[in-house]
Amino acid sequence: MRTKHTFRLPSDLAGKLVGHAGRKRVPQALVVETAPHSFRRIIPSGWKPLGRRLERLTRHVERLERHITISNEALALFVRFWLTATPPLPDTAQPTAKAKGRERYVGFVEALGRRLARGQTLAREISLDIEPAQPSPIVPQK
Repeated sequence: MRTKHTFRLPSDLAGKLVGHAGRKRVPQALVVETAPHSFRRIIPSGWKPLGRRLERLTRHVERLERHITISNEALALFVRFWLTATPPLPDTAQPTAKAKGRERYVGFVEALGRRLARGQTLAREISLDIEPAQPSPIVPQK
């Protein structure tokens, strides 16, 4: 049993359908019917480049996930340390502390901008710090 479908095609695609059906001397409906089967035959040859691209994207996402994890842990560690090591200020010292805090924040943002402009990142520094040291030459024991 056949089911009727009505759909609209962009004019350029409709023209290609008419042209292809005319060259093959088959009805347009037959071209539309066989298109999914033809597509299925073509796709396997196209899987390799697509697979490589997906693998590359997967590596990028894994790297991003690692960087986000490092950033989150670094921030959490800093906040925990700051909250446990910083005593509360008396009310009389609050205005001075707020002014100093604004000044330090501006300095922090400027330093962060310089660091990012040079391409330095915490993730890269951590990677360099945790890489295993070069093995020292083994000295034979007597």
